[in-house]
Amino acid sequence: MLQTIRNAWKIKDIRKKLIYTFIALVIVRIGCQLPIPGVNGAAISQFFSEQTSLGFFDALTGGSFTTMSIFALNITPYITSSIIMQLLTIAIPKLEEMQKDGEDGRKKIAEYTRYVTVALAIIESVAMAIGFGNSGYLENGLTFTGVLTVAVSLTAGSAFLMWLGERITEKGVGNGISIILLINILSRIPNDISTLYKKFVDVDSSGNVVNSILAAAIILAVIIGMVVFIIFLQNGERRIPVQYAKKVQGRKMVGGQSSSIPLKVNTAGVIPVIFAGSLLQFPIIIASLFGTNPASGAGASLGQKILKIMNQQSWCNFENFGEFKYTLGLVIYIALLIFFAYFYTSITFNPIEISNNMKKQGGFIPGIRPGKPTTDYLTKVLNNIIFIGAIGLTVVAVVPIFCSGVFGADVSFSGTSLIIIVGVVLETIKQIESQMLVRHYKGFLND
Repeated sequence: MLQTIRNAWKIKDIRKKLIYTFIALVIVRIGCQLPIPGVNGAAISQFFSEQTSLGFFDALTGGSFTTMSIFALNITPYITSSIIMQLLTIAIPKLEEMQKDGEDGRKKIAEYTRYVTVALAIIESVAMAIGFGNSGYLENGLTFTGVLTVAVSLTAGSAFLMWLGERITEKGVGNGISIILLINILSRIPNDISTLYKKFVDVDSSGNVVNSILAAAIILAVIIGMVVFIIFLQNGERRIPVQYAKKVQGRKMVGGQSSSIPLKVNTAGVIPVIFAGSLLQFPIIIASLFGTNPASGAGASLGQKILKIMNQQSWCNFENFGEFKYTLGLVIYIALLIFFAYFYTSITFNPIEISNNMKKQGGFIPGIRPGKPTTDYLTKVLNNIIFIGAIGLTVVAVVPIFCSGVFGADVSFSGTSLIIIVGVVLETIKQIESQMLVRHYKGFLND
């Protein structure tokens, strides 16, 4: 990776793109420190510090959500709108036709995605502003001017990041939205590493040098092992061979080539983890706005106990059975993760369409008849791959939760964050290498 970046830096065009991307990311981090006018930042930080269920969302926003900066919503409305549009493309025939129209259709869908992003940002920002006003977190109370200021600031910040992400994609390197998401997550990791060091490695707190060295070795082994495992999970694929029959077109004999259909092991990417986590955390966030937090014990209500089952911070606590029983939420989480892995893949990969396209082009899988047998074969292989990918995602998601519950290793980055980091870095490196390869081809042709 370092060798690729070093070679890319020697090329003027790619060096300009790297510098452009770096400057854009500096702007992102500066904006994450600018507070919203009229908001009591200290009171809001105190409120969010008591909400243990917002760790993942705060990691996605680079800490700007808990500090209520102008980038508090960050690119989360864009991510949500992209998922919504992707689902609607399957449900609405008009959007499906538009997607198949090529570049013009994709541009139109991207335009709709921007509109949905702004609409979601307005809804979320107005709701947050009203909630803060009712809770006394606005300096001038719940006034029209105060709500408007907060709503405009948050919406403008989210729209600006969406625009900046598109500019990075166009003039920089990598996917701009993914790069912004990456830098937000990376910005929280130094603080998390410092927390782990003070709790497990610092000699002053442990009093034993051997234990500190052992703790540091275990932490490094877990992090490196997770990264290596995610790399294999992201790059793993099953290639189904496809043979194309020979046919005569005019006076030429065409066809006869061999190809393959690459099916990624992790076909759904990080989406199942995000969906499963969001579905469990959403009721907790809504309840916290009304003053109800997860709790246990004799004085806790049934609703608070249900919320504690949904709260990841309550899982894998082996102190006593009274606390361990809330690990039931982890079983529900794993079931949701596997369900969304199958669900999301089913709406993004259609074996019937693949089979029909192969049949039209004269292609077939060796040993499998075209038509329904091919569809059944693709479905069977896909289901097996999805299960393997879902198990891999489960391992990645559960290991940080287990470490947090058993050892108290409370950090903002989770398995989801690691998947995003590794996936974005690998994809960006591949894009840089492809740009270098294209440049070498151009140079060869010009010579």
